[in-house]
Amino acid sequence: MVRQSLAIFVLGIPIHVTSYHDVCDRIQTWAASKTSCYIVAANVHVVMTAYWQSNYRQILNHAALVTPDGMPLVWALRLLGAKRQTRVYGPDLMLACCDRAAQLSLPIYLYGGTEPILQKLAFNLKKLFPALKIAGSHAPPFRPLTPAEESADIERIHRSGASVVFVSLGCPKQERWMARQQGKLAAVMIGVGAAFSFHSGEISQAPRWLMKLGLEWLYRLCKEPRRLWRRYLINNPAFLALFGVQLIRHKLKRTSLS
Repeated sequence: MVRQSLAIFVLGIPIHVTSYHDVCDRIQTWAASKTSCYIVAANVHVVMTAYWQSNYRQILNHAALVTPDGMPLVWALRLLGAKRQTRVYGPDLMLACCDRAAQLSLPIYLYGGTEPILQKLAFNLKKLFPALKIAGSHAPPFRPLTPAEESADIERIHRSGASVVFVSLGCPKQERWMARQQGKLAAVMIGVGAAFSFHSGEISQAPRWLMKLGLEWLYRLCKEPRRLWRRYLINNPAFLALFGVQLIRHKLKRTSLS
């Protein structure tokens, strides 16, 4: 039996107090028991989407784990009491899970991206983890899938025998997809966002020093301004304002109880 993971609510969204090792342990247990579940790597964009969309918030509420993918959420958890919380970043979590899967001979599946990205990604993952079993991969079309197409994709993953499915469709599409497959797919699904593009070499990652400062968003905005400007220039200020109010209430409540 997997122990319950502590969740702290940030703007009403549960973010779990966890680590790469803890997440990999849980995935190992769930994969061994063929548990159908999904994991969300949450950044500010995910939290704000859930804040504004109640149906998406329900998807996060039903996730097996919601990890603090972005540094603002790490800082939020620390300010709300999880003093030692560290980042559990989707692309790094994917590598940690692949390492564990290679050690345990757990087959993985890659779902998302494009065919050229998947080919480069599989090649790079096998270089990093020679023992890794990649059971299959598929790049679905970017348009909405028909019910028949989605069923065919699930059947394809099921036949592959994969225990862990990495999903790279972007927020909120990948979380909605994983939620629809819960109970249909006997595997652990992990939403990893841009990880396929990063690990295939298609898109460069921000320098680690920028990540530590919580400025990865600025690097990505400079790289893809037309696609990402709305996400960062609207969501980030809104998050700061709303979390500021939550933090003030949190501190006032602690003061009244002391």
